[in-house]
Amino acid sequence: MSLSESDLRATIAQLMPGVRADLERLVRIPGIAFEGFDHSHVERSAEAVAELLRGCGLDTQIVRHGGQPAVIGRKPAPPGAPTVLLYAHHDVQPAGDPALWASDPFEPVERDGRLYARGAADDKAGVMAHVAALRAFGDQLPVGVVVFVEGEEEYGSDSLDAIIQAHLEELRSDVIVIADSGNWDIGRPALTTSLRGLVNLFVEVKVLKSAVHSGMFGGVVPDALMTLSRLISTLHDDSGEVAVGGLFGREGASVDYPADRFRLEAGMLDGVSMIGQGTITDRIWTKPSISVLGIDAPGTLEAANALQATAKAKIGVRVAPGDDPKAVFTAIKDHLEKNVAWGAHVEVTLESDGNPCVIDATGPGYEAARSAFRSAWGGVEPVDMGIGGSIPFIATFQELFPGATILVTGVEDPHAAAHGPNESLHLGEFELVCVAETLLLKNVAEIMTK
Repeated sequence: MSLSESDLRATIAQLMPGVRADLERLVRIPGIAFEGFDHSHVERSAEAVAELLRGCGLDTQIVRHGGQPAVIGRKPAPPGAPTVLLYAHHDVQPAGDPALWASDPFEPVERDGRLYARGAADDKAGVMAHVAALRAFGDQLPVGVVVFVEGEEEYGSDSLDAIIQAHLEELRSDVIVIADSGNWDIGRPALTTSLRGLVNLFVEVKVLKSAVHSGMFGGVVPDALMTLSRLISTLHDDSGEVAVGGLFGREGASVDYPADRFRLEAGMLDGVSMIGQGTITDRIWTKPSISVLGIDAPGTLEAANALQATAKAKIGVRVAPGDDPKAVFTAIKDHLEKNVAWGAHVEVTLESDGNPCVIDATGPGYEAARSAFRSAWGGVEPVDMGIGGSIPFIATFQELFPGATILVTGVEDPHAAAHGPNESLHLGEFELVCVAETLLLKNVAEIMTK
């Protein structure tokens, strides 16, 4: 006999204290896949996730293909029932300067209904939402499940393609739930249906064989920092619109994002103007953006009275859905080479790129998801939204599993501060996410079982 919606809701409510306790144990593990960090913590994190999945009755293994460990847990489908892949990642961003945190980044603390810790929202709560749904069904799981928890998403997913190819048949599913996005607001769920891609590149200018005296040669020699600054400024026009030819962008995002809400959520200071043209949602979802992520230069306290011979910047480009990251890199490289001033030598190199994606948000899988979200949030209609950030491997899933429904969901809200200091999880919303995922599995079974 299948479990009713009311039974599942009641079960989730009973499970939440244990789910939270396990989430807190996970976030105490500083599993950072970046170079220079102790990767034994990533191993510990993978082992902890594997233990959780085994506790749900899944046949579980830890896998790797040249990178950090991922976890795959499987439970076969009942006869005729579909299989659902549940994705999340167990690695986290570096915490950064501890002084910017109100509490220890890796010791979870509750304040005003939010749980503060690195990874509390991104994405260990995603892992635990999957675990909560599995625990709610116990031995009565109505669908087959594959849980795939990656170990280096924050570091670029370098080995992900190899893992997927090596375990292709194990991962093959009818519905793929990617729990690494967010909701439109507290009290308003969302399904992510488009994401921008990513191009990271370096631009380096050279003007001298070595640094020289600024008094002896300044006024004649164009120093490298001045030259680099002038070159970077050509990437935008006076309104802040991207000024590189050949980049694709489009209009049409239908969700209203009030300017005052955006300014508050972004933390913009009073008097600072927004840049670009078009609606806010167009600018952050469906148009390209270019940002200066860092500059190699002497610090102000160490700077001598000398003209710098070389200067280097890291540029981050968010690629609009529908554009090609390779073509974007070529367009920006051509622009920088053509616009460098005073005959300075310039070198542009690619660091990494990732594809944007647009997801077809129709069909029985989406009907199951929207119904689950409406029920979990008490009748509130979910929003179809874009994301300005990038999850390039979604395009890989689209290519390798063309018949699967891909649902991009998540536990974050606009105040979660993922990747920043004081990252947090809204505990009330987290419980609704767990309810929604549980009801999603029930709905998929009812709608898609043959």
